[in-house]
Amino acid sequence: MSPDEPLVVCRDAALTFGQGPQAVVAVHGANLEIGTGDRLAVVGPSGSGKSSLLHLLAGLEQPTSGTVTRADSLGPFGIGLVFQGDSLIPALSVAENTALPLVLADRPEPEARDAALAALALVDAADLADRLPEEISGGQAQRVAAARVLAQAPRLILADEPTGRLDHATGARVLDALLTAADHTGAALVVTTHDPDIAARLAVRRTMRDGRLLAPEEVP
Repeated sequence: MSPDEPLVVCRDAALTFGQGPQAVVAVHGANLEIGTGDRLAVVGPSGSGKSSLLHLLAGLEQPTSGTVTRADSLGPFGIGLVFQGDSLIPALSVAENTALPLVLADRPEPEARDAALAALALVDAADLADRLPEEISGGQAQRVAAARVLAQAPRLILADEPTGRLDHATGARVLDALLTAADHTGAALVVTTHDPDIAARLAVRRTMRDGRLLAPEEVP
């Protein structure tokens, strides 16, 4: 893959739920390119279509019209997802949760655990490795979710309101973890948020309003 080739390209991508008079247009004709190393914040209030756009980028939803094209080089594990809420499995330790995607991808368990521990260390969560999810805070759990993505070494990290349920200081630490993960692997990072302070820490901001993705705003 050429370094200049985008990882994901949206061309007039729209997403509609339902049909007829009950149809709801979640995304209207979005145009977006995400390249290697990009740092993008998609900003807007709840219900503006941010999560739906992220689902299109990830392939969790298919566009109703238009296209979303992902680079072949991304492969099946090239996109890492971080959702609002920690999404950890209660019966597994932090280290086991972090290693789980690698184990499911048939990596040997010792290798998967080593990668998980290294990822936890990078997001300042190594001391949590043997705890259960119920024994850690919400902010710690979100950092673990970032470590789980980091352990996969994806080319693209998509984070959907990862700080939405956290206080400001804890949210900032979670974003630190996501930026560390992206910097360490050279991944592109896309974060949806309604928090202008979070958005200001990413190089490019795009605003969504009523399902429409507005023009980019470059940060000086």
